Amino acid sequence: MIKKWLSLQYTYDWLGKILPWLGLMSCLFVGLGLVGGLWLAPMDYQQGNAFRIIYVHVPSAFWSLGVYSVMFACSVMYLLWRVKLADIIANASASLGATFTLIALVTGALWGKPMWGTWWIWDARLTSELILFFLYLGYLGLRSAISDQQRSAKAGAVIALLGMIDIPIIHFSVEWWATLHQGPSLSRFAKPSIANEMLYPLIAMIIGFGLFYTTVLAVRVRTKILMREQGTLWVKNWLMARSAL
Repeated sequence: MIKKWLSLQYTYDWLGKILPWLGLMSCLFVGLGLVGGLWLAPMDYQQGNAFRIIYVHVPSAFWSLGVYSVMFACSVMYLLWRVKLADIIANASASLGATFTLIALVTGALWGKPMWGTWWIWDARLTSELILFFLYLGYLGLRSAISDQQRSAKAGAVIALLGMIDIPIIHFSVEWWATLHQGPSLSRFAKPSIANEMLYPLIAMIIGFGLFYTTVLAVRVRTKILMREQGTLWVKNWLMARSAL
Protein backbone atom coordinates (compact mmCIF):
# COMPACT_ATOMS: atom_id res chain seq x y z
CA MET A 1 0.00 0.00 0.00
CA ILE A 2 2.81 2.42 0.90
CA LYS A 3 4.63 1.54 -2.33
CA LYS A 4 1.46 2.38 -4.28
CA TRP A 5 1.14 5.81 -2.64
CA LEU A 6 4.79 6.57 -3.37
CA SER A 7 4.42 5.60 -7.02
CA LEU A 8 4.96 8.66 -9.23
CA GLN A 9 2.23 7.62 -11.67
CA TYR A 10 -0.29 7.08 -8.87
CA THR A 11 0.69 10.41 -7.27
CA TYR A 12 0.27 12.21 -10.60
CA ASP A 13 -3.23 10.78 -11.04
CA TRP A 14 -4.61 11.48 -7.56
CA LEU A 15 -3.11 14.97 -7.41
CA GLY A 16 -4.97 15.76 -10.62
CA LYS A 17 -8.23 14.65 -9.01
CA ILE A 18 -7.89 16.79 -5.89
CA LEU A 19 -6.40 19.89 -7.54
CA PRO A 20 -9.74 21.61 -8.28
CA TRP A 21 -10.89 21.07 -4.70
CA LEU A 22 -7.65 22.39 -3.27
CA GLY A 23 -7.90 25.53 -5.40
CA LEU A 24 -11.54 26.07 -4.44
CA MET A 25 -10.87 25.66 -0.72
CA SER A 26 -7.87 27.97 -0.95
CA CYS A 27 -9.96 30.74 -2.54
CA LEU A 28 -12.72 30.20 0.03
CA PHE A 29 -10.50 30.52 3.10
CA VAL A 30 -8.46 33.43 1.72
CA GLY A 31 -11.69 35.20 0.79
CA LEU A 32 -13.14 34.69 4.27
CA GLY A 33 -9.91 35.87 5.86
CA LEU A 34 -9.70 39.00 3.72
CA VAL A 35 -13.31 39.99 4.33
CA GLY A 36 -13.04 39.31 8.05
CA GLY A 37 -9.64 40.93 8.46
CA LEU A 38 -9.93 43.97 6.20
CA TRP A 39 -13.59 44.87 6.70
CA LEU A 40 -15.18 43.12 9.68
CA ALA A 41 -12.36 43.16 12.24
CA PRO A 42 -12.35 46.29 14.45
CA MET A 43 -9.53 48.82 14.25
CA ASP A 44 -6.71 48.24 16.73
CA TYR A 45 -6.72 50.84 19.52
CA GLN A 46 -2.94 51.32 19.32
CA GLN A 47 -1.97 50.64 15.71
CA GLY A 48 -5.15 51.78 14.00
CA ASN A 49 -5.74 50.19 10.60
CA ALA A 50 -2.00 49.52 10.16
CA PHE A 51 -2.43 46.28 12.09
CA ARG A 52 -4.36 44.76 9.16
CA ILE A 53 -1.11 43.93 7.41
CA ILE A 54 -0.87 40.95 9.78
CA TYR A 55 -3.42 39.15 7.59
CA VAL A 56 -0.71 38.82 4.95
CA HIS A 57 2.42 39.06 7.12
CA VAL A 58 1.62 36.39 9.72
CA PRO A 59 0.41 33.68 7.28
CA SER A 60 3.44 34.31 5.07
CA ALA A 61 5.82 34.08 8.03
CA PHE A 62 4.02 30.98 9.34
CA TRP A 63 4.34 29.14 6.04
CA SER A 64 7.90 30.29 5.46
CA LEU A 65 8.71 28.03 8.40
CA GLY A 66 6.12 25.41 7.49
CA VAL A 67 7.39 24.92 3.95
CA TYR A 68 10.98 24.53 5.14
CA SER A 69 9.80 21.94 7.65
CA VAL A 70 8.19 20.02 4.78
CA MET A 71 11.47 20.22 2.86
CA PHE A 72 13.34 18.93 5.91
CA ALA A 73 11.01 15.95 6.35
CA CYS A 74 11.17 15.09 2.65
CA SER A 75 14.96 15.41 2.65
CA VAL A 76 15.22 12.95 5.55
CA MET A 77 12.98 10.51 3.63
CA TYR A 78 15.13 10.85 0.52
CA LEU A 79 18.46 10.39 2.29
CA LEU A 80 17.26 7.38 4.29
CA TRP A 81 15.06 5.57 1.76
CA ARG A 82 15.74 7.27 -1.60
CA VAL A 83 12.06 8.14 -2.07
CA LYS A 84 11.87 9.97 -5.41
CA LEU A 85 8.56 11.61 -4.55
CA ALA A 86 10.07 13.11 -1.39
CA ASP A 87 12.85 14.76 -3.40
CA ILE A 88 10.34 16.09 -5.93
CA ILE A 89 8.21 17.63 -3.16
CA ALA A 90 11.24 19.22 -1.49
CA ASN A 91 12.50 20.65 -4.77
CA ALA A 92 9.06 21.92 -5.77
CA SER A 93 8.54 23.54 -2.37
CA ALA A 94 11.72 25.62 -2.25
CA SER A 95 10.66 28.49 -4.52
CA LEU A 96 7.28 28.68 -2.77
CA GLY A 97 8.98 28.87 0.63
CA ALA A 98 11.30 31.58 -0.64
CA THR A 99 8.30 33.56 -1.87
CA PHE A 100 6.51 33.29 1.49
CA THR A 101 9.70 34.39 3.27
CA LEU A 102 10.17 37.38 0.97
CA ILE A 103 6.55 38.46 1.49
CA ALA A 104 7.00 38.14 5.25
CA LEU A 105 10.14 40.30 5.16
CA VAL A 106 8.60 42.97 2.92
CA THR A 107 5.31 43.22 4.82
CA GLY A 108 7.25 43.26 8.09
CA ALA A 109 9.25 46.22 6.82
CA LEU A 110 6.07 48.00 5.71
CA TRP A 111 4.62 47.51 9.20
CA GLY A 112 7.87 48.36 10.96
CA LYS A 113 8.26 51.80 9.40
CA PRO A 114 5.15 53.38 11.01
CA MET A 115 5.42 51.30 14.23
CA TRP A 116 9.17 51.36 14.91
CA GLY A 117 10.17 54.33 12.78
CA THR A 118 12.50 52.23 10.59
CA TRP A 119 12.18 49.81 7.70
CA TRP A 120 14.70 47.38 9.15
CA ILE A 121 16.51 46.62 12.36
CA TRP A 122 18.87 43.74 13.12
CA ASP A 123 16.34 42.21 15.46
CA ALA A 124 16.71 38.51 16.31
CA ARG A 125 13.44 37.53 14.62
CA LEU A 126 14.07 39.64 11.52
CA THR A 127 17.67 38.53 11.13
CA SER A 128 16.91 34.83 11.51
CA GLU A 129 14.04 35.17 9.00
CA LEU A 130 16.44 36.83 6.55
CA ILE A 131 18.83 33.91 7.03
CA LEU A 132 15.95 31.58 6.16
CA PHE A 133 15.45 33.48 2.89
CA PHE A 134 19.12 32.98 2.03
CA LEU A 135 18.82 29.28 2.89
CA TYR A 136 16.00 28.95 0.37
CA LEU A 137 18.04 30.78 -2.25
CA GLY A 138 21.08 28.63 -1.47
CA TYR A 139 19.01 25.46 -1.88
CA LEU A 140 17.60 26.64 -5.21
CA GLY A 141 20.99 27.76 -6.47
CA LEU A 142 22.66 24.50 -5.51
CA ARG A 143 19.96 22.36 -7.13
CA SER A 144 20.15 24.32 -10.39
CA ALA A 145 23.97 24.28 -10.42
CA ILE A 146 24.27 20.47 -10.33
CA SER A 147 23.07 18.79 -13.51
CA ASP A 148 23.21 15.20 -12.22
CA GLN A 149 19.82 14.39 -10.69
CA GLN A 150 21.04 12.16 -7.85
CA ARG A 151 23.92 14.43 -6.82
CA SER A 152 21.61 17.44 -6.95
CA ALA A 153 19.03 15.70 -4.76
CA LYS A 154 21.64 14.61 -2.18
CA ALA A 155 23.23 18.06 -2.00
CA GLY A 156 19.85 19.75 -1.64
CA ALA A 157 18.82 17.33 1.09
CA VAL A 158 21.98 18.05 3.07
CA ILE A 159 21.39 21.81 2.81
CA ALA A 160 17.78 21.35 3.96
CA LEU A 161 18.91 19.32 6.96
CA LEU A 162 21.62 21.75 8.02
CA GLY A 163 19.35 24.77 7.61
CA MET A 164 16.66 23.28 9.85
CA ILE A 165 18.53 24.66 12.87
CA ASP A 166 17.26 28.12 11.89
CA ILE A 167 13.58 27.17 12.26
CA PRO A 168 13.46 26.86 16.09
CA ILE A 169 15.67 29.96 16.32
CA ILE A 170 13.08 31.96 14.36
CA HIS A 171 10.19 30.57 16.37
CA PHE A 172 11.70 31.08 19.83
CA SER A 173 13.73 34.22 19.10
CA VAL A 174 11.14 36.52 20.69
CA GLU A 175 11.31 34.45 23.88
CA TRP A 176 15.06 33.83 24.02
CA TRP A 177 16.16 37.43 23.38
CA ALA A 178 14.87 40.94 24.05
CA THR A 179 13.55 42.03 20.65
CA LEU A 180 11.36 44.73 19.19
CA HIS A 181 9.23 42.11 17.50
CA GLN A 182 6.06 41.33 19.41
CA GLY A 183 5.75 38.04 21.26
CA PRO A 184 3.67 35.01 20.26
CA SER A 185 -0.08 35.39 20.06
CA LEU A 186 -1.44 32.43 18.09
CA SER A 187 0.42 29.86 20.19
CA ARG A 188 -1.47 30.90 23.29
CA PHE A 189 -4.99 29.72 22.54
CA ALA A 190 -5.81 29.34 26.23
CA LYS A 191 -5.17 33.07 26.72
CA PRO A 192 -4.91 34.57 23.24
CA SER A 193 -3.40 38.05 23.09
CA ILE A 194 -5.60 38.97 20.14
CA ALA A 195 -9.37 39.52 20.10
CA ASN A 196 -11.51 36.80 18.54
CA GLU A 197 -12.82 39.22 15.91
CA MET A 198 -9.23 39.60 14.70
CA LEU A 199 -8.10 36.05 15.48
CA TYR A 200 -10.61 34.07 13.41
CA PRO A 201 -9.89 35.87 10.11
CA LEU A 202 -6.19 35.40 10.79
CA ILE A 203 -6.65 31.66 11.26
CA ALA A 204 -8.69 31.56 8.04
CA MET A 205 -5.84 33.30 6.20
CA ILE A 206 -3.24 30.89 7.58
CA ILE A 207 -5.35 27.94 6.43
CA GLY A 208 -5.95 29.64 3.08
CA PHE A 209 -2.24 30.28 2.53
CA GLY A 210 -1.55 26.65 3.43
CA LEU A 211 -4.11 25.45 0.91
CA PHE A 212 -2.65 27.82 -1.68
CA TYR A 213 0.79 26.35 -1.05
CA THR A 214 -0.62 22.84 -1.39
CA THR A 215 -2.43 23.74 -4.62
CA VAL A 216 0.61 25.26 -6.31
CA LEU A 217 2.80 22.47 -4.94
CA ALA A 218 0.49 19.88 -6.51
CA VAL A 219 0.78 21.61 -9.89
CA ARG A 220 4.57 21.81 -9.63
CA VAL A 221 4.90 18.20 -8.44
CA ARG A 222 2.80 16.94 -11.37
CA THR A 223 4.98 18.93 -13.79
CA LYS A 224 8.21 17.63 -12.27
CA ILE A 225 6.90 14.05 -12.34
CA LEU A 226 6.25 14.33 -16.09
CA MET A 227 9.72 15.81 -16.64
CA ARG A 228 11.40 13.15 -14.53
CA GLU A 229 9.44 10.23 -16.03
CA GLN A 230 9.31 11.47 -19.64
CA GLY A 231 11.05 8.34 -20.92
CA THR A 232 8.69 5.88 -19.23
CA LEU A 233 5.88 4.01 -20.94
CA TRP A 234 3.08 5.51 -18.86
CA VAL A 235 4.11 9.08 -19.71
CA LYS A 236 4.38 8.21 -23.42
CA ASN A 237 0.89 6.69 -23.28
CA TRP A 238 -0.37 9.77 -21.44
CA LEU A 239 1.09 12.05 -24.12
CA MET A 240 -0.46 9.97 -26.88
CA ALA A 241 -3.84 10.12 -25.16
CA ARG A 242 -3.55 13.89 -24.78
CA SER A 243 -2.59 14.36 -28.43
CA ALA A 244 -5.57 12.27 -29.52
CA LEU A 245 -8.04 14.60 -27.80
